[in-house]
Amino acid sequence: MPELTRRAFGGLVGGGAVTAVAGTAAGAEAAEQAPAERPFRARPAASGRRPNLLVILGDDLGWADLSSYGAPHIKTPNLDRLARQGVRFTDAYSGSATCSPTRFSLYTGRYPGRTPGGLAEPINNRSQGLDPSHPTLASLLRKAGYSTAMIGKWHCGWLPQYSPTKSGWDEFFGNHGGVLEYFSKLGQLGDYDLYEGDATYQDLRYYTQVLTERAVEYVGREHAKPWLLNLNFTTPHWPWLAEGDAETGAEIAAKIRAATSQLEISDALNQWDGGSVAKYTEMVQSLDAAVGEVLAALRRSGQEEHTLVYFASDNGGERWSYLWPLSGEKFVLQEGGIRVPTILRWPHRIDGNQVSHEPNFSPDWTATFLELAGARPDPAYPLDGTSLAGYLLKGEELPERDLFWRVEANRALRRGGWKYYQDEDGDDHLFDLAADLREQADLAPDKPELLAELKAAWEHIASGLLPYPDTA
Repeated sequence: MPELTRRAFGGLVGGGAVTAVAGTAAGAEAAEQAPAERPFRARPAASGRRPNLLVILGDDLGWADLSSYGAPHIKTPNLDRLARQGVRFTDAYSGSATCSPTRFSLYTGRYPGRTPGGLAEPINNRSQGLDPSHPTLASLLRKAGYSTAMIGKWHCGWLPQYSPTKSGWDEFFGNHGGVLEYFSKLGQLGDYDLYEGDATYQDLRYYTQVLTERAVEYVGREHAKPWLLNLNFTTPHWPWLAEGDAETGAEIAAKIRAATSQLEISDALNQWDGGSVAKYTEMVQSLDAAVGEVLAALRRSGQEEHTLVYFASDNGGERWSYLWPLSGEKFVLQEGGIRVPTILRWPHRIDGNQVSHEPNFSPDWTATFLELAGARPDPAYPLDGTSLAGYLLKGEELPERDLFWRVEANRALRRGGWKYYQDEDGDDHLFDLAADLREQADLAPDKPELLAELKAAWEHIASGLLPYPDTA
C-alpha cells in the first residue's frame, strides 16, 4: 500500500501548483479577473445525450507553457478561458515521452508496448505503424454510432499500409509523419506530407492556419450523429516557425530537397541553429489563437453545451519550453518529459473554475471517452486505462492504481505520491513528488522496501509487453 494517499498528495501538490502560478505576473493578473479555482467536485445529474468529443493535442507543449500553468512570459487567454470553464488537471501525464507512442496509447487505450508499432520511439520509417486490425477509439466509437474525423498529425504510420482512414476515422486531413516544415509541407522522409483522405492535398500556407480552417469547418457542419474529432496540431514542435517566417521555412525546405541522407533531412527539420524563447512564445500563442477560433466556431454552431472538449500535449516540452519546476524534458520519464497540461470542459455535465489533482494518463482518457459515448472496448484487446467517468460525473473515488511508463532508456511507475524511476544508466531512484516535484531528493537508500515494491510492480506490468527489437 502507498505510504501517502493519492487524495492527500493531491492537496499538497495542488496547493504548490496554484502558488507557483499566483507568483507570476500573468497568474496574478488572471487571479484578479477570474474566480479562484476550487477543488474538483462532480455535479451528479441524470444521464443525458452522448457528447460530441473534441480531442485537441498540442505537440511537444510543456507542462508550464500555458499562463494558467505558470508561464510568466506566454499569454494563452483562450486555453486559460477553457480551463476556467471546466477542469484543469495538475497531475496529468502523457502515455509516453515521445510523439507516436503516446498517440498509440491514446488511440488504443493501451500501453504502447502492447503493439509492435508502439515500440518505435518515435516512428521514423514506412515499415512501422498501427495495425489497421487493432481496435481504436475511432473504430469503437464508429461502431457505437459516432462520426469520426482526424485533422492534423497522425504519426502512426505512412501509406500504403497505415492511415487514420484504415483505423476507424471516417475522414482525415493532415500529415502522416512526426514533423514537417510548416509551409512546404515537406516531412521527415523528405517528401510532401499533407493529405486529404489518402490523396495529397496542395496548400502551402502556414500549417497551423490550414488545420484551424479545416477544424472550424468540421465543427460548424450540420451533424446527424454525435461526432469525434481528433484535432492534432504540430505546434509548437520544431522547426521553429511562426506565420511570418515563410522565408526561413523556404531555407529549411531547400535543405530538405538537397539532402542526400535521412540524417541531413532530420538535421534540417530539427533546426539546431534556430529558435529562441521569443519564437517559441510566438508559436505557443498561435496555438492558443487557433484553439480559440475552433472553440468560437463550436459556440456559433450551437453544440458547445453538449461537446466535451479535451486539451493536452502529446508529451513534455523540449529546448525552448518552460517546464519549471519540473526536471527532464521530452524523451525521458522524469516529470518534465511526461507531465502535460490537461484541460477538460463539458458545460452540460461539469462545472467550471475547478482544479483536479487526480493522477491520470493518456489511456485513461480513451477509457473515459468510450464510457461516456456508450461504446464498449473490444474484449480481445483489454484497455490499460481506467475510466474517469464515475469520478467526473458522480464523484466516485478512483481506484488506487499504478501509472506505468516504459521507454528503451528509462522506466517509471507512479503510485499515489511516490514515483519509481530508473535512469539511462540503470540506476533506480525513488521520489516523493509531494515534497520534491523536481525529483532531486532520491529516497531509494532510505526506503528500500518501498523501492523494491514499486520496482516489482513495474516488472510485473512490463513482463506482459512486447520486447524491444534486438538492434545489436
